[in-house]
Amino acid sequence: MKKVKILTAEEAANLVNDGDTLTTSGFVGSCCPEALSKAIEKRFLETGSPKNITLFYASSQGNRDGKTGGDHYAHKGMIKRVIAGHYATAPKLGEMCLNNECEGYNLPQGALLYLLRDIAGHRVGTITHVGLDTFVDPRNGGGKINDITKEDLVEVIKIGNEEKLLYKAFPINVAFIRATYADEYGNITFEKEVTPLEGTSTAQAVKNCGGKVIIQVEKVVKGGTLDARLVKIPGIYVDAVVVANKEDHLQSFGKDYKAEIYGGIRVPVGNAEITPLTAKKIIGRRAAMELTEDTAVNLGVGAPEYVAQVANEEGIGDYMTLTVESGPIGGIPQGGARFGSSVNPDALIDQPYQFDFYDGGGLDMAFLGLAQCDEKGNINVSKFGPKIAGCGGFINITQNAGKVFFCGTFTAGGLKTKAVNGKLVIEQEGKSTKFIKQVEQVTFSGRYANKKKQPILYITERAVFELRQDGVYLIEVAPGIDIQTQVIDLMDFVPKMDKKVKIMDERIFREEKMGLKK
Repeated sequence: MKKVKILTAEEAANLVNDGDTLTTSGFVGSCCPEALSKAIEKRFLETGSPKNITLFYASSQGNRDGKTGGDHYAHKGMIKRVIAGHYATAPKLGEMCLNNECEGYNLPQGALLYLLRDIAGHRVGTITHVGLDTFVDPRNGGGKINDITKEDLVEVIKIGNEEKLLYKAFPINVAFIRATYADEYGNITFEKEVTPLEGTSTAQAVKNCGGKVIIQVEKVVKGGTLDARLVKIPGIYVDAVVVANKEDHLQSFGKDYKAEIYGGIRVPVGNAEITPLTAKKIIGRRAAMELTEDTAVNLGVGAPEYVAQVANEEGIGDYMTLTVESGPIGGIPQGGARFGSSVNPDALIDQPYQFDFYDGGGLDMAFLGLAQCDEKGNINVSKFGPKIAGCGGFINITQNAGKVFFCGTFTAGGLKTKAVNGKLVIEQEGKSTKFIKQVEQVTFSGRYANKKKQPILYITERAVFELRQDGVYLIEVAPGIDIQTQVIDLMDFVPKMDKKVKIMDERIFREEKMGLKK
């Protein structure tokens, strides 16, 4: 085999031309090719080139600080178009889109991952049910973020009698991918990364488009010394390798390598400590009561994270196998810059395969965030006024999991609660309601869930709601809470109710363990 080119980050950045479509790897604070992204940003700021590029990535890239991941590209004139699954961790990029400074699309993470494989195979695009009835359905905007974005990247088609969405393929000119090692012939391994993400699919897609595949690594080793079983990108796909300095190749932003995250070792995790009974823990307790044995589960960030904490406290943590959309299966999912990784994972699979499992109904349960809910049971977690968060994997997961539980506080902005003798006391009400007449953007469609007869619950600290065919029902209320003044009067719509609303289990509102294992 011919030896691979070893370039500096600056030399690699010069391979990107004006008008190119560039794809980058990364998941929140992990697997981002920072040396390459920094170099191309520096080149643009000094020379004004490359300009008018299209930036494409499937996940979320950045640390919310405006200086990492996708925000290296957030410069007027540098970016013509962004196609991404999530924007919250790259706030400057989101602002550019909302300010009409570049075209912008927000499309489901899983669909974008499949699109890489379909681009590699020179297929017309990705055909899937994912996104129907949500804001990415072209009848509801097609995932376009702003007024200057005109081209339809998503199309409604019919196969037989079923509606599907076609996410259209397009050529990609350059890939910046981060990995661990390269050998002299360009064979690439990911053994110290939190997950291999979509590295193989990306390299195949760009190579088959006649583009340039550039890999950022920690080290180049002698040819033939890498374990072939660990090579995820063979040298025939690779055009150049860049060796990064340590600062640009930390395991996650600001975090050194931990072997227990990439499967090098397993560490004891100890017994779960009992934590204070906050509103989010109350939500986690009620949600944990839905767990059954031998289930595959996905947990969102925020209140849903308490489901795992409560389950471990109660001794039923082994009831579920936690999965993360980036690829880890089993173990303990991590948060912050390390979100997307797990301690002591049982397996680290490629991200597109994880979404194959999700979209095919492999998840038994999903516990996800509740930002806004309307009278049709729709949920918005992706756009709030002048702020775009993005859908990420939310649409894939919520449209396909066996059961979905949306978890969040009843109001937002300053809510203070306490539990006294098995009853909930609201000390200070939140400034804004989450239950509104109509959500700003449909990230989860109640109508679509009802068509599938999918079980849906909305769990808050004071009330539990259920989606039924004729609307959203209030089915449980916390002991100590007045239904009229502390629930219905704080909603922009009146929920439906059976003759009797159940009182939530008072064990939820006591400091001691609930005894769920029994």
